[in-house]
Amino acid sequence: MYSYLAVQRDGAARSSTMSDETPVVFIVDDDISVRESLELLICSVGWRPETFASAKAFLERSRSLVANCLILDVNLPDLSGLDLQKLMSVDRTDMPIIFITGYGDVPMTVKAMKAGAVEFLTKPFNDEELLGAIKLALERSKTALALDSEMHVLRDRYVSLSRREQEVMTLVVRGLLNKQVGFELGISEITVKAHRGQAMRKMQARSLAELVNMAARLRIAE
Repeated sequence: MYSYLAVQRDGAARSSTMSDETPVVFIVDDDISVRESLELLICSVGWRPETFASAKAFLERSRSLVANCLILDVNLPDLSGLDLQKLMSVDRTDMPIIFITGYGDVPMTVKAMKAGAVEFLTKPFNDEELLGAIKLALERSKTALALDSEMHVLRDRYVSLSRREQEVMTLVVRGLLNKQVGFELGISEITVKAHRGQAMRKMQARSLAELVNMAARLRIAE
């Protein structure tokens, strides 16, 4: 099915150089020969493989904090690959999926791709084709994780604001002038300026435009 002669020569040597930041490629397939072959291939290019024989076993694994992706067989003994994809779309959006199958059809492929799959490959597939899909998936995961980290930082900054600072920020990013904000909240314009300055400082916004952008990402002005 696969030609991994080069993989077998240097797979062990490469695996010893992996660090905690090494991207992880998860493999869920009930065929042990497929799992072992893919494990060797993935090790050969410096990524860290983790294999599972069922969807249930995979779901017990905690969320990865490094760039990662999932190579997923469509037909599994406990839960289908498409059903697992649906579950993951809720809380593992940073884990792109590459589907593999021995007997896929057009409707199945369309359904998987519409749900966000990176690729849908039919066995036997080409090594380079799979590695290209994995590389793309890991880049997507890296971007998603970076955005998620940025959002956590923004949320922490917003939570650090006092209730009044949050109220002032919400009205300011809606386009109200300081005088109008003061009227809305029943406070003086000077007090509004003070709270606005504190909000800008705590949010680390260098301009009103940047503060508006932060508020849009946090959806606090909706």
